[in-house]
Amino acid sequence: MIVNRINELKSLSKNIRVDIMNMNYFAGSGHPGGALSSADIITALYFHEMRIDPKRPNWPDRDRFILSKGHSCMAQYAALAEKGYFSKDHYKMLRQVDAVLQGHPDMMTTVGIDSPSGSLGQGFSVGCGIALGAKRLKRKFRTYVLLGDGELDEGQVWEALAFAAHYKLDNLTAIVDNNGFQSDDRNEAILNLQPLTDKFRSFNWNVIEINGHDFGQILKAFKSAKKTKGKPTMIIAHTIKGKGVSFMESNPQKWHGSLAPSESEYKKALEDIDA
Repeated sequence: MIVNRINELKSLSKNIRVDIMNMNYFAGSGHPGGALSSADIITALYFHEMRIDPKRPNWPDRDRFILSKGHSCMAQYAALAEKGYFSKDHYKMLRQVDAVLQGHPDMMTTVGIDSPSGSLGQGFSVGCGIALGAKRLKRKFRTYVLLGDGELDEGQVWEALAFAAHYKLDNLTAIVDNNGFQSDDRNEAILNLQPLTDKFRSFNWNVIEINGHDFGQILKAFKSAKKTKGKPTMIIAHTIKGKGVSFMESNPQKWHGSLAPSESEYKKALEDIDA
């Protein structure tokens, strides 16, 4: 049963990666590296973990998802379209003025978005506030927040970590897309935050480390988070920036925030993903 489910998720994540490349190519710009590294995590959230209903996007008891690393929105848009929230025809208008899909998530223009994001660190604080509100109102939904590892440079993240632990937000699961890069260099060259596991635990969080491209480990981590009581959970997902496209993998100088791939690069990317 679980093997079949994992195979389904692998197939869906392939679709997500294809759609990321389609959007990047159509738009002429975007942030493909971080979108590709987070594709498996986002696939698991939207197609296995979260209680959501595209026919009722404002259902009060739906689980919430905040993409705090909002520049990686192509992965979220691909999941929302695959789930049925809107047509993939919108891909061709990505990042255009007044389009449904903007360069960062906007809940006022895009159905299925629970919070705008883009200013790094702020999405995590929003997620903590939503989780606290759910507890005080005795609502059963869970809140999930996906952060970038470079985003952890923001002091606001560490304030939110203390806040969530203080209020024992065990209905909150945060995930770090730990691909090792921020912007165009390795994290340790810009601002070394290791040892992350020890730091998160010192803030009284339940911490789980996984391979962020292994669906078995991803699903097990989410299951463990739901069983944890009295403290929030942080999942450190070790990933590869640009995962699935050979010339984009661990190549942030060109593929963090970039122009579109050339036609030959686009075709090669689709071949890599299919393989």
